Amino acid sequence: MGSRGSHAALIPDADSIRRETGFSQASLVRLYHRFRALDSNKKGYLSRVDLQQIGALAVNPLGDRIIDSFFPDGNLRVEFPGFVRVLAHFRPVDEEDTGTRGPQEPEPLNSRMNKLRFAFQLYDQDRDGKISRHEMLQVLRLMVGVQVTEEQLESIADRTVQEADEDGDGAVSFLEFTKSLEKMNIEQKMSIRILK
Repeated sequence: MGSRGSHAALIPDADSIRRETGFSQASLVRLYHRFRALDSNKKGYLSRVDLQQIGALAVNPLGDRIIDSFFPDGNLRVEFPGFVRVLAHFRPVDEEDTGTRGPQEPEPLNSRMNKLRFAFQLYDQDRDGKISRHEMLQVLRLMVGVQVTEEQLESIADRTVQEADEDGDGAVSFLEFTKSLEKMNIEQKMSIRILK
C-alpha cells in the first residue's frame, strides 16, 4: 500500500466517494492531488476561477457550461466530493461497470443514461426539461463561432430541433434527445481515459 494508502487516508469519506463514483483508490488519490493543486489559496474548495485554470476547459467551447455543472443551484464553491461526482460522468465504462447491480443500488454516474443527462443539461440552460431552438442556437454559436454565418447556424438549429422533436412542440425533451443519440457511442465520446 505504501504512500498511496496514506494519501487516501487524507481524503474525507474516501470509501463513500469511491462507491458512489466508481473511481479506484489510486484514481481518487490522483484527483485529490489535482483538486488541491487547483485550490491555489488552500481554501478547501474550488471556485469558478480555480476551474478556469484547467487548460482543457479553457479551450473547450462548452467549457463555461461544463464549469457551471460543478456549481448546481447557484453554489459558488465546490468541495472535493462534488468535484469528483461531476468528473465521474466522464469516467470510461469498464466491463465490470456493466455487471448486474441490485435494485437498491443507484445507476453509476458514468452510465450511458447519466452521461446523456449530463450532456442534456449543457443545452437546457433554463432547466425546463426541454432544449429550445434558442438554446440549441446558443450551443451551436459556442461550438462553431464565426466559422459559419448566423443564417447557417439558424438553419442548423431549426433542422436539428425539427428532426429530434417527435411530439411537435418545437423543443427537444430528454426522451427525444436520448432517441436522437441512440446510435452515438456516448460511453466513448464522453470519456476521459485518465479517469479510471
